Amino acid sequence: MARIAGVDIPREKRVEISLTYIFGIGRTTANQVCQATDINPNTRVRDLTDEEVAKIRAYIDGNLKVEGDLRREVSQDIKRKIEINCLQGVRHRKGLPVRGQRTQTNARTRKG
Repeated sequence: MARIAGVDIPREKRVEISLTYIFGIGRTTANQVCQATDINPNTRVRDLTDEEVAKIRAYIDGNLKVEGDLRREVSQDIKRKIEINCLQGVRHRKGLPVRGQRTQTNARTRKG
């Protein structure tokens, strides 16, 4: 398995699919990474050379926020909203849906 951004990506899948195993990279971003590094997105990870894996790793480390950094930023944003007592912060604190979803029915997962 190739290890990129601290994640073992599966060897048998195509590059554009296997990059989505990294938190913060979806299909669109995976295609952008492949395009920027001149790698065919349909290539299997097992067929990549060490130089190609290094190019992908360097591009992701230099240009994208992924994994721990992204998770930390999201949690800090939520904490900041809770501290300034904005409506979204209050909803987070109460454990209710934050983005205007209805709660009279549904929202069972969030409400408990």
